Order: sequence, then C-alpha cells, then structure tokens
Amino acid sequence: MLKRRTFLLGGASAVGALLVGWSVWPPRERLNTSTPLPTQGSQTALNGWVKIAADNSVTIMMCKAEMGQGVHTGLAMLLAEELDADWSQVRVEEAPIDRIYNSVQAIVDDLPFRPDDEGVVKRATVWLTRKAVREAGTMMTGGSSSINDLYTPMREAGASARAMLISAAAAQWHVPPGECRAESGYVLHASGHRASFGELSSLAAQQALPRKVTLKDPADFKLIGRPLHRLEAASKINGTARFGIDALPDGLIYASVVMCPTLGGTVAAFDATPAQTMRGFIKALVVAPYSGGTGGVAVIADNPFRAMNAVEAIKVDWRHGPAASVSSADVDRRLAQALEARDGHAYFSRGDVDVAMSRAAHTISAEYHAAYLAHGAVEPLNCTVQVADGAATVWVSTQMPGLAQHHVAKVLDLDVDKVDVQSQLLGGAFGRRLELDFIAQAAAIARESGGRPVQTIWSRAEDFTHDFYRPACVARLEAGLDEDGKLVAWHSESAGQAIVPEALARYYGVPRIPIDKTTCEGAFDQPYEWPAARVAHKIVELPVPVGFWRSVGHSHQAFFTECFTDELAVAAGRDPIAFRAALLAQHPRHLAVLQRVAVLSDWAHSLSKAADGAPRARGVALHEAFGSVVAQVAEVSLGPNKQIRVHRVVCVIDCGLPVNPNLIRQQMEGGIVFGLSAALQDEITIVNGQVQQKNFTDFPVVRINDCPVIETDIMPSQMHPQGVGEPGVPPIAPAVANALFALTGQRLRTLPLRVA
Repeated sequence: MLKRRTFLLGGASAVGALLVGWSVWPPRERLNTSTPLPTQGSQTALNGWVKIAADNSVTIMMCKAEMGQGVHTGLAMLLAEELDADWSQVRVEEAPIDRIYNSVQAIVDDLPFRPDDEGVVKRATVWLTRKAVREAGTMMTGGSSSINDLYTPMREAGASARAMLISAAAAQWHVPPGECRAESGYVLHASGHRASFGELSSLAAQQALPRKVTLKDPADFKLIGRPLHRLEAASKINGTARFGIDALPDGLIYASVVMCPTLGGTVAAFDATPAQTMRGFIKALVVAPYSGGTGGVAVIADNPFRAMNAVEAIKVDWRHGPAASVSSADVDRRLAQALEARDGHAYFSRGDVDVAMSRAAHTISAEYHAAYLAHGAVEPLNCTVQVADGAATVWVSTQMPGLAQHHVAKVLDLDVDKVDVQSQLLGGAFGRRLELDFIAQAAAIARESGGRPVQTIWSRAEDFTHDFYRPACVARLEAGLDEDGKLVAWHSESAGQAIVPEALARYYGVPRIPIDKTTCEGAFDQPYEWPAARVAHKIVELPVPVGFWRSVGHSHQAFFTECFTDELAVAAGRDPIAFRAALLAQHPRHLAVLQRVAVLSDWAHSLSKAADGAPRARGVALHEAFGSVVAQVAEVSLGPNKQIRVHRVVCVIDCGLPVNPNLIRQQMEGGIVFGLSAALQDEITIVNGQVQQKNFTDFPVVRINDCPVIETDIMPSQMHPQGVGEPGVPPIAPAVANALFALTGQRLRTLPLRVA
C-alpha cells in the first residue's frame, strides 16, 4: 500500500517539478484573447488588440482607463506606428475583460527593490512576477504604468497585424511578402499593386499569426515622438464623450445614499416614513459596508434630485464603530510615538549608520509631518447597474474593471461571466476609482429595483467623508556631516498606515502582509549616494481607510527627503543644487536632469522682486518615481497676510522615450497643480472618526488666478518609456518649501505649508 508520507513527498516533488518547469517557460504571449473579439459590421479582428473594417478604419482595443491622462492616445500611437496605419482613421474601443490585458508592470513596480538593484534576486523575482501576473492578475490602470507596460505588447500587436496584411496582399498578387510594404493604411508593391487595409482585412485574418515580428527602429518612427492631439479631445469639447454619470439605459431610475458619518460605521435602525411621502420615492434600504467602505441607507427614486432630497429626510440610528475614538491630533501623536522604538522594517541599509553617525563632525535631525488627503475627483462617484434575468450589466468609471466584475458577482451571487462591465471615461480618479466600495454598493441597490437599471450617485459630501485617504505620515530624519560638510550618514524612519495590505484584504479577502513598499517609496529608492544609510518604515494600524493617492508614498516621502536634503546643504554651507550633484556622481541620468533644471531656471542668478515689490526666492527638488526622474524649481513670494504665492515652476523630466510630448507636458502641468493644491491648502482632518471636509470649499484646488507659470522640458532619451501620470506631483511640495526657507528663514516641516 502506498503510504501517506510517500504520497505527500512524491506529490510535493511533482509540484516542485511543475513549478520549476513553469518558472523557466517563457511568459505567455499577449496577442490573442481567450475568446474572439466582438466585431460590428465589416470589422475583422487580427488579434486581441486591433480590428480593421472595410472602410479602412482601425479600431484599437483599450484595456486602460482614460481618466484625463491621455493614455488612449498614447497607446493607440504605439500600435498604429507598427501597423503603419493612417492616424486619421484610428479609433479606440474599450477592451473586454481578458487576461492578455492584465496589468503587469504596476505589480512589478510594487516589488520592494531599489531602481539601482540589478541583482539575481531582483531579476528572478521580476521574471516570476511577470509570469504569475500574466496568468492570474487583473486589468488595472494605475502606478503610471500603462505606456511602460504596453509599449512592447501593443507594438508587437501592430507589427503582427501589419505582417498578416502584407501576407494577404502578397498571396493575392503572387509576390514574395518581403517585396511589399505598408504605409498610411495601404500595402504597396513596386509593381504598382496597392490595396487598403480594409480591402485586405478579411483575408489577413486567415493568415497564420507570425511567430516573431521585427519592430521598427526608433529612427523610423512616424507617430511615436510626435505631439499628436488627443483622440478623445473633440468628444469632450462637443459633449459626446460618455463618462460614468452619462450612462442612460432605458428605464433608468436613481439612488442616493447617506452613510454613517463615522468611518466604517453601520446602520442600527432607520425610519423612512418622512421620505415615503415625498414625490418620486420608490424604495429605501440599508446598504452594508461593502469592499472596505461604510454602511448606510439608500433611497431609490425616479430622478437623482428626488433621491437626494428623500435620503436626507430619513432618520437613522448609527453604530459608529472603532473609528469613533480617532481624531487627527491623536493620529499624529500615535505616529510620532511609534518612531520611538526605531524598529520599523528597513527597506534599505548600507554600512553601519550608527557608527558613521557617531564619527560625524556634525549631526542634523528633523521631524516631518504629512496629513491625510482625499482624492477630490471632479466627477462624483457613481455607478449604474441593471440586474435582470440572472445577469447584471454595470456601467461605471473604474480603474479596476476585472475586480469590479468579481465584486458585483459576489454581491449578487452570480457567476462572474454573468456580469458585463461597460467601462466609461473617468472624470478624474487619482486612485479613488481603484476602489470597489461604490460599485458593490450600487449592485446591492440595483438588486432591489425589480429589474430596472439604477444609477447610484454619491453627493460631494459623501465622497469627501467616505474616501480611502492618502495616509498621514510622520518621519524622523538624521544625518551626519564630516568637517568638510560632506555627507557621511543618513538615517530616515517613518510611521504611518500601509495601503497595500489593506487594499489586498478588501480586493481579494487575503490576510494582511507585513510589509508594503509603497509606505517607504520616495525614501529608500532615491539615487543619492549615501556612504552609510538606513531607511525604514513602521506600519501603524488605524481604523481610517487608506488608499492609493496620486504618486502614493512618493507624495509625502519626497517632501521629507528633499526638504531634509536641503537642510543638509544649508548646514554644510553648500548651494542646494551643488550639494545634490555631489551625491549623484554615479547617476548621470539624474545629474543631467538636475543640471538642466538649473540652467532653465537661471539658478545661478538672483531673482527680481514680484510685481508688488515683494521679494522672491527659489527652491529646488529632485525626485525619481515610477521610473521617471523629475526636477523642479519653484519661485515663491509672500503676499499680504503671509499667503504663499508660487509665480513660476520650471520642470524637467526624463521619462525615457517621449511617446507624445503633448501628453507629457499636460501631465506635468496637471501633476504640479494637483501637488501644489495639497502642498498649500489641503488636508483631511478627523474628529471622533468623522471627516470634517465636505466639499471643494473645504478642500480647494489651486485656481487659475493663483496658478504659476509652468515650463516643462523633456529630456531626449531612447530608454524604454517610463511613468508620466504621477511623477510630476512629488517634487513640487519640497521645491516650494525649500524656496520658502530661502525667502523667510523658516523651515516648514508639516504639510500643508503654513508660514508663521
């Protein structure tokens, strides 16, 4: 008889052999979907990324959410370039949910490695992660990873389709394929033969998928690198663009919600009597705290305004839960106390920092603070769901269509393939639409509508007071300088909540992991050549929901790191740019960006006064995030009542190959305005578990009359394209804070910045 031990050992050996075999097998191709793409009219799909119609129109599938960053245009340029399509005939369409569209690069970027790390462990981990995510990941837009992730797959898809079109033409003309070429939507032959892609598409679909394609040399690019206009721009101007809130299926009714004012609370009891007599009222119901959210009451009515009025009339008794004991001052104190033990997880260590510090001629220390922040997207959270005939259709603006499908299926107790997610344009996101609470909630509400589609819309107040916030964070930094003012030791330790463990728990229901690279990114992964260093973070558990906010950990760690670096330059008696340059001897890419911003900002020359005669000063910050290096110089002055005025920002970015310079400049400008709003004005304050900010009057965005002149310079590069959507945010707060020190002598170490 086969013993249990023998079976287990043999089974383990077999599994091990399978894992080893799987690990060395090349990653699965990302060209073809598991089921054929849906087509309309004369369209023919040549692979999972492109369809061509008889009228020569080229439809490119988009698996990334368009939320204002221009990604649909940038990605379409990649495929159209290799296809040699006529750009005027390019269209885009939302892709179905399929594993070829799984986001790979964003997950790789979350691995806890420094950019400088090129060791075997990192290479092996990245290889295995890419394979695993390709098979079992999810469609997602985030981490400034879209162009980086799809630069090769979309080019390969375009080149593959081009090869199939050329093969079809060659077969018709009885000539070798190598004698044919594609150009602007046509296949051409020296003999004079000419056929459009549309004419060839049906025959091309019958050709074998090329086993290998040769991609263009960058010197031959016709689209990539050009400042092309955005594909969706015209629709946003003429009003035909469709965002989530624009979904209007037949028979649509509406729902509004009021949630427990205390984060994470639930409903104890409610009385809907006052609402039931109101015009348009259909139904009131309790909604659970779905996907990490807060519980509340919903009202379904025949139009959104009646739903909003009716839900406000309902009387609710709340269970406030654990967060009721939490206030902002207590959070700040707890985070500072957590640093006393100095036992955070070290994400980077070099040499013996304690010994180096003890031998330093001078030591400098400082404590920095950053507040919670909301996302504040312009389009309110909304989701439209219809539940009928054992299936559901979801119209929603989301960064996570695959997970949205799963969460709706779970709420409605449906098979996943019975949930159809129709992704819409996003009216802003910044990470908030990576969450699924409002989608699951909308599904639960629609289940009670008798088969009619229901659009659930959150009020602005509910959006601000029930967000997943950028974590508050406290950091203590200490450094040692020798007698010549050279840096000899660097120690940074921060404390705050961890986003990834909480997100994984609410996305997938998995146990919380003990480390999270995003807590320390922007601190441990910077290029400065510290002789001895330790960079660590202590995770602190708090009942405040936290989530991914534009640039995540970089958003506050850049402020800590770059402001403290400036403090060291002052202590050393060095120019801030020269001090940084001395720490970048082995990092020519970063040094070039720093030197370029110095030239463009005229750093070496003094500034004239502001128009009202107020003195002005400059500050600089350099930061690497999402593969891109950004340096910014801010020019500031103080107005009446000591309000901070930013007159000009010079921004230099090296993001690898610039796919579309227009999009890059737009994202730098948007990132600077976004980051400047947070640096100067915004914070989320909590009293007894209740968020105090309820609208943009409490959480303002920099207005156009206060917006600085922004000048963006893009470094030339042939490096693989890197992130653009988020890297413009982190440097602006430290650049402004450093300028304020130069202007006033006050070192501001708390965000938002306030001059005493």
